[in-house]
Amino acid sequence: MKKGIVLGASSGIGMEVSRLLLADGWTLGVASRRTHLLQELKDQWPSQVEVAAIDVTSDDGERQLLELTGKVGGMDLFFYAPGIGHQNPSLEAGIEMSTVETNALGFTRMIGAAYRYMAGHGGGHIAAITSIAGTKGLGPAPSYSATKAFQNTYLQALEQLANSQGLPIRFTDIRPGFVDTALIADGNHYPMTLQKEAVAREIMTAIGRRQHIRVIDWRWRIVTAFWRRIPRWVWRRLPLTSKKT
Repeated sequence: MKKGIVLGASSGIGMEVSRLLLADGWTLGVASRRTHLLQELKDQWPSQVEVAAIDVTSDDGERQLLELTGKVGGMDLFFYAPGIGHQNPSLEAGIEMSTVETNALGFTRMIGAAYRYMAGHGGGHIAAITSIAGTKGLGPAPSYSATKAFQNTYLQALEQLANSQGLPIRFTDIRPGFVDTALIADGNHYPMTLQKEAVAREIMTAIGRRQHIRVIDWRWRIVTAFWRRIPRWVWRRLPLTSKKT
């Protein structure tokens, strides 16, 4: 039986991917800071779901992950969905630091924990939601775009590390555009917004095909390909700050 761990399963994309994995017959350990929101999954698939509270910003995160993995009986797939993001053109220090704490330190803590587990238990598949925001530095969201670029590079580095160590650990870096979840419910306008259900289905396809990188969806694949070709002197002059609607 296929066994997986989903962090950030209490809402949004994490919840939708959990539903699809469970419907496909997986046994899952689902975790978030808000465990009461995970009860719906437990009620619907009682024999397939183990629930745990895991805070990726806590030093206890790795121990909590290993405990949940023990309850599930293994970890063939580690799916990482937690993350925060804000537009912060005024560069408020609290927003910048909390974003780094979650998206960089928390990400490193938990992805590293999954890697170490898989290195000692015959390998596995690590899939993580990063973002198209890592493609270029976005002025309205400095710490968010910087931490997403960090995530992209970290996964790439671990993929090379696993290969050099002869470890059968696969990676899928999932880079969605703007998804209609609480993350962007801040009153700003976001173009080409995606529905979380459609994003989850595309993620399942990417995992099934063992894709290294998946930009979601086709429109954002075109946009990010264009972004990469914009010279730095042009990019830094672009008026990206969006207005509240």
